[in-house]
Amino acid sequence: MSFIRPEARAQLWRWREVIAAVLMFLLGVKLAFASFGFTAITGWALVATGLVTAIIGAQRMRFRSGTGGPGVVQVDEGQIAYFGPLTGGAVAASELERLALDPSSKPPHWLLEQPGQAPLAIPVNAEGNEALFDVFAALPGLKTEKMLSVLRNAGPHQVVIWERSASRPDHQRLH
Repeated sequence: MSFIRPEARAQLWRWREVIAAVLMFLLGVKLAFASFGFTAITGWALVATGLVTAIIGAQRMRFRSGTGGPGVVQVDEGQIAYFGPLTGGAVAASELERLALDPSSKPPHWLLEQPGQAPLAIPVNAEGNEALFDVFAALPGLKTEKMLSVLRNAGPHQVVIWERSASRPDHQRLH
C-alpha cells in the first residue's frame, strides 16, 4: 500500500537528483555554520558538492522526456542499443560521427550516425532513455545546454546537435 499518489511519486522521482542535492546543501550549511574545524570544512565540501549536484540534476531532469514510448534503450560499456517494435540496432559511442534530433517524427527521435551503418533512430521517450544523457555528455565538444534547449524548443526540421570534428584521423595509431 502506497501513501503517495502515482502522479506525485512520478514527479518526485523526476526531481530525485535535485532533491538529494538540496538536502546535501542544507546539511552542509548546517555543518559549516554550526561547528568548527574539520566538521566545518566537511560542511563546506557538502555545500560545494550539493551545488554541483543540483546543476547536474537539473540538466538530467530537463533531458528526461518521459517514458512509455516505443522500445527500450540499453547502454552497456559504450555500446548504445535500441530494441524497438519495428526497428532497432546498436552503435558504439566511441564511433559516433553525428548526433541529431528529428522533431518531425512522432515522438521526436535521436538520430545516431556511425560510419558504414544506417542512422539509429531512438525515440526521446523510449524506456531507459535517461542513460543516453551520460553518453551524450561525454561526447567531446558537445554543449549540454544547446542539446537541452534544442530538445525543448525543437522546430519542424532535423537539427544536428553534435558532429565529430574533421581533424580526427581515419585510424588511430597505438604508437
